[in-house]
Amino acid sequence: MFEEWREGVFTVSTDPARFDLDVIHAFLTCSYWSEGITRALVARSIEHSLCFGLHEGARQIGFARVVTDRAVIAFLADVFVLEPYRGRGLGKFLMGCVMAHPDLQTISKFRLGTRDAHRLYRRFGFTALEDPATHMERMRPELRRI
Repeated sequence: MFEEWREGVFTVSTDPARFDLDVIHAFLTCSYWSEGITRALVARSIEHSLCFGLHEGARQIGFARVVTDRAVIAFLADVFVLEPYRGRGLGKFLMGCVMAHPDLQTISKFRLGTRDAHRLYRRFGFTALEDPATHMERMRPELRRI
């Protein structure tokens, strides 16, 4: 079962049949967090995540991806709204849909990483890590472009 939300002419849908891989890949391959990522890796990441496509009619204009067990933990990734559509509140609309998804209502640990969108995410309750001394990560940037 797929979820769908509407706001005027804009729709957010979790239906993978509506995702435009060309649009998603084109944006991500130029983003600071996945520069040069291959189309195959983008496709695989979508296949194994809960994804949200933002559309104007049939045209995809934004995207968000949640890596989750749909029970207790989630990581928000790859959130974007195409440049010509920014400044219209569509990032807030997209994030509102992500946070409203029924499968994410029991998530007690919801993480994300951002360099420049703190203000947007704070609106939805995200804060700096409560205790960064207790969290670790393993980074392998050489694998991002496979």
